[in-house]
Amino acid sequence: MNLAIYTRQGCHLCEDALLIVEELKKEWDFTYFVLDIGQSDTLTEEYGLKIPVIELDGKELAFGLVKKDFLSKRIQERIRIECEPGPC
Repeated sequence: MNLAIYTRQGCHLCEDALLIVEELKKEWDFTYFVLDIGQSDTLTEEYGLKIPVIELDGKELAFGLVKKDFLSKRIQERIRIECEPGPC
């Protein structure tokens, strides 16, 4: 599973979200990468008012004020969907 975190320099909510992702990485098996929307006009236009935005395999899980419990539940939901109808 690949988690994408859309951020911008100087964004305190983004820093908080990164800490949460680091904590959740201890519980769930995923890799993550950070994308600075300031490097792309397209990304800035798409995510500028929503950052941080967290996506798992291209599906948006959370944005803005990210809460650990909420994000953990969303990751669990995505894993369950990917595993259906059989075991993972």
